[in-house]
Amino acid sequence: MSKDETRGGSPTTRLSHGGRKQAYAGAVNVPPFRASTILFDDVDHLNRADPDWLETRYGRIGNPSSRAFEEAMAELEGGYRAVSFGSGLQAITTALLAFCKAGDHLLVTDSCYGPTREFCRQMLAGLGVEVEFYDPLIGAGIEALFRPNTRALFLESPGSLSFEVQDVPAMTAAARARGIVTLLDNTWAAGWFYRPLKHGVDVSIQAATKFIAGHADANLGVAVCTEDAFRPVKTAAVLLGACAGSEDLYLGLRGIRTLGLRMERHQRTGLALAQWLASRPEVARILYPARPEDPGHSLWKRDFTGASGLFTVELKPVPRRAVSAMVDALTLFGIGFSYGGFESLVLPTNPAKSRSATEFKAEGPLVRIHCGLEEPADLIADLEKGFAIMETAQ
Repeated sequence: MSKDETRGGSPTTRLSHGGRKQAYAGAVNVPPFRASTILFDDVDHLNRADPDWLETRYGRIGNPSSRAFEEAMAELEGGYRAVSFGSGLQAITTALLAFCKAGDHLLVTDSCYGPTREFCRQMLAGLGVEVEFYDPLIGAGIEALFRPNTRALFLESPGSLSFEVQDVPAMTAAARARGIVTLLDNTWAAGWFYRPLKHGVDVSIQAATKFIAGHADANLGVAVCTEDAFRPVKTAAVLLGACAGSEDLYLGLRGIRTLGLRMERHQRTGLALAQWLASRPEVARILYPARPEDPGHSLWKRDFTGASGLFTVELKPVPRRAVSAMVDALTLFGIGFSYGGFESLVLPTNPAKSRSATEFKAEGPLVRIHCGLEEPADLIADLEKGFAIMETAQ
């Protein structure tokens, strides 16, 4: 029996061992390989073709650090292979460029990450790709938007800021019947609570900067691919010079080892805070599919195994200055754009500003909350203090 066969079947056990096929002087952790030049044994080795760019030939194309991280991520998401990048956005942009060319039609969810939208709207459109944004809740109705030149379908579930859950199996089935490639931003669930490739997606993309690295100290992206999708994505990464740094790869691989423990804590804290917030008179609604009251809960319960601690809160109408006073008064919640680290974050937001195919409606202001690893009772006390300040600032 091989070592691989004795590792156990649980995700936690597999992630403890993923990407550790090679031993480096007995080190438990794969060290960061700071390498650009790679030496060859002989001229025959130098001239040998590697059509899938899997052999370590030059540092930008891959090294033991990237190989280990990519193997672990493919293990996590159940993919054929993975490709690492310098950021989540680079993973998205490179994957889209791998499949879309001038004259192609691309469908993108209206609830996508803001920079994804801008890349599609500005750069892809400028390169001759026709980009169409669609209602994230369209489900199997996406088929009506397909054209003879539709090349790819981009999804994000739950949606950025507004957290709509998409009917991914229905949409990917429709796309596959027409030979359309499907890509999905899976950062919210981190590959731990959701495995898109099981639901028909061809490329699952994450900003590993967030939950995978987990400590707000790395910039890293990854695309986990099916066998058919791997070569186009890897080739595009090589041609575009897209790669991840050795230190960030090391931090990402280290973060994978504790991902399960952290995600369970993020979920527990998120549910506790969401339940408390739902009882507050200042709150109008909570956009969080893990709550039974959420419109996307049934789809989430069907397809996901859990929820991260990231959600949006709609407050009842108050002046903007009152919301700013509340956010400024918080001491345990930092004000920042990212999420997925050990620290809790809060961010005033407005999804309506980045919609074109749908209209996002909210009566009051919104704030996005990321629940870190602090004690839930302490975070609740901090929010309670913030609400008191908001009341006096009106």
